[in-house]
Amino acid sequence: MALDKHQIVTEALALLDTDGLDGVTLRKLAARLGVQQPTLYWYLPSKAALITAIADEILEQQFPELVPPSPDERWQDWLVGLAERLRRALLAHPDGARIISTSQLSVRMAAISELAISTLVAREVPLRQARLVVLTVEHFTVGHVLEEQTGRPAADTSENFDLESFTNAYPTVVAGIAEYFHDGLTPDDLFRDCLDVIMQGATAYPVARQS
Repeated sequence: MALDKHQIVTEALALLDTDGLDGVTLRKLAARLGVQQPTLYWYLPSKAALITAIADEILEQQFPELVPPSPDERWQDWLVGLAERLRRALLAHPDGARIISTSQLSVRMAAISELAISTLVAREVPLRQARLVVLTVEHFTVGHVLEEQTGRPAADTSENFDLESFTNAYPTVVAGIAEYFHDGLTPDDLFRDCLDVIMQGATAYPVARQS
């Protein structure tokens, strides 16, 4: 079968799933495809182009179609749902958030942003505010998943960590964490609650128009 870009990106995504972003190299990818590395440059001229193509594929899996909210759906609820889908897309693959944050000119991410901003504008949110709200939600989502995918500290780091001293130094931070998760709440709940805070702020504090 003749090599094509889709085949290359599919294999690159499989490499990402097994080796993480640091393991996605053109040399490894060429070996998996059974071709010489220069062959890949006919389809993807650089490592940056490959990362962007992987980003588009990750987003395409969760966003095969981009649909605006129904007429009776609040834009705030719809945007939260969009962010939750974006988080699922990033969590579906190791280093998914790193892929998105380092990709350049992802057309799928641009399409998601276009839909979100235009949706808010259609609901009479000023363009400036709409862009800032969407940008805040997107950046928060990617940053949140970056932290989630970083993982727990290494064993040797944890062994040397003095929890008692940390608690004494930062009692309110520790108490806040313990209080939040005390009743069985999960990272999913935390993500949604943080989004709700963003939505409340977006509604309560409109961005001033430029004079």
